[in-house]
Amino acid sequence: MKILVLNSGSSTQKSALFDLDPTPSSEPTPLLWEGKLEWDGDKETLTLKNADGNKFNAEAVVQAKDRRSSLEKMLQKLWQPPTQTIRNGSEIAVVGHRIVHGGPHLCQPTIITSEVKQAIADVSAIAPLHNKAGLQGIEIAEKLFPGKPQVAVFDTGFHRTLPPHAAVYPGPYEWFEHGIRRYGFHGISHEYCGHRAARMLGREISSLKIISCHLGNGCSLAAIDAGKSVDTTMGFTPLEGIMMGTRGGSVDPGILLQLMRADHTSVDQLDETLNRRSGLLGISGVSSDMRDVVKAAGNGNERAKLAFDIFVHRLQTGIAAMAASLGGVDAIAFTAGIGENSAEVRRATCAKLGFLGAQIDEGKNALAKPDVEISTSKSAVRVLVIRAQEDWSIARECAELTRTM
Repeated sequence: MKILVLNSGSSTQKSALFDLDPTPSSEPTPLLWEGKLEWDGDKETLTLKNADGNKFNAEAVVQAKDRRSSLEKMLQKLWQPPTQTIRNGSEIAVVGHRIVHGGPHLCQPTIITSEVKQAIADVSAIAPLHNKAGLQGIEIAEKLFPGKPQVAVFDTGFHRTLPPHAAVYPGPYEWFEHGIRRYGFHGISHEYCGHRAARMLGREISSLKIISCHLGNGCSLAAIDAGKSVDTTMGFTPLEGIMMGTRGGSVDPGILLQLMRADHTSVDQLDETLNRRSGLLGISGVSSDMRDVVKAAGNGNERAKLAFDIFVHRLQTGIAAMAASLGGVDAIAFTAGIGENSAEVRRATCAKLGFLGAQIDEGKNALAKPDVEISTSKSAVRVLVIRAQEDWSIARECAELTRTM
C-alpha cells in the first residue's frame, strides 16, 4: 500500500512516500521518496530524495503566493526524473495529511469529506500558519490523485486527554463553553516520541513519566504520563508556550492591549508580529534558524546570544513545569530539528536540570545522532535524542484507517 503523506509546517512543506503493509509494525519503515520545500522570506529551497539515497537541491526566489504551485510541482517529481519513484499518480493508494488544528470536534484520524474540510477551514484563523496550508495540500491531492481516499490526522488529537485543570483557561467560564480552551499541538510527534522512548528504555509506557521536547521552527513540550498527555505548553493556538523560530510563545497579554491602545496596532498587525516577527528572528534580527543564531552568537552578535539565552531559559522553565505536572520524570526526550541537531541547546538546557536528576554526557551529546541516549550512567533521569517521525506516524494511521475500505 503506497501512502503519500503531506506535512504542512509553518515554514516548510514536507511530503513522503511509504509502502506499508495493511497492518504496519510499530517501527518506522524506510522512505521510498521524500520532498521538502522550505521558505525563508522570498527564498524557496526544494530538496528531493529517493530510496537510493540520491539527494537533489534547488533554490529559487519566489513570492509567497507560489506556495501552492510549488507544492504541486514537487509532488509531480514522484513520477518525473531525476527522482521518479512511481509510474504515475494512480499508484498512490491513500494520501494522509497532518492537520494542525482539529477544533473541538475533530480528534481521531478521519477520512476527509467536504464536511471535514469545512471544519478544518472553520478553525483556520486559530492556526493561520498551518491549517490553510493543510487545506491547500488537500485540494492539490484531489487534483493530482483523483478518487483516492485522503485522511486527516490531527496534531491536537493526542492532547484530548488533558485533564480539565490543564485544559481550561482561568478566564470567564463562558470561554470554555464556547470552545476556547487549551488544545495543544505537535501531538503526532509527542505521541510517537513517548512510545519510542519507552521502547528505547525497554519499559512499558504505562510505567513511565516522559517529557517530550519538540523543538523545531515551532516548539512545544508535552508531559506524558502512562502514554497520555496530561499537560503541554501550547494552548488554544500554537502561539502559547515556549520561544520558537518566529513566534515568541507566551507573552503578557497586557502588552497587546497596550499596543492596541497606545500605538493603534490593528489585529492583523498583531497577528503578523506574533506569528512571523517574534521569537528567535524577532530577538536576534538574524534568522529564525537556530543554526544561524548559534553561529552569529559565536561571532559576537549580542542580540543572537540573547535570543539563544531566552530560548534556553524558556525551555528550562517549561521542562520544570511539565515535571511538576507529572509529579516527577523518568525521561526527557529531545526531538525535531533543533532537538535532534543542536547539541548546544541540549547542553545549555540540561545544565540547570540537575535538580530533576538529569545529567548528560558531554561527549555523547556532542556526537549524538538519533535515536540515542545522552545521559550519564548516574543520571536519575534518562535523556534521549529521538528522530521525529510525524510522516511515518501519519502513514501508519492511514493504513490502519483504510485497510477495511
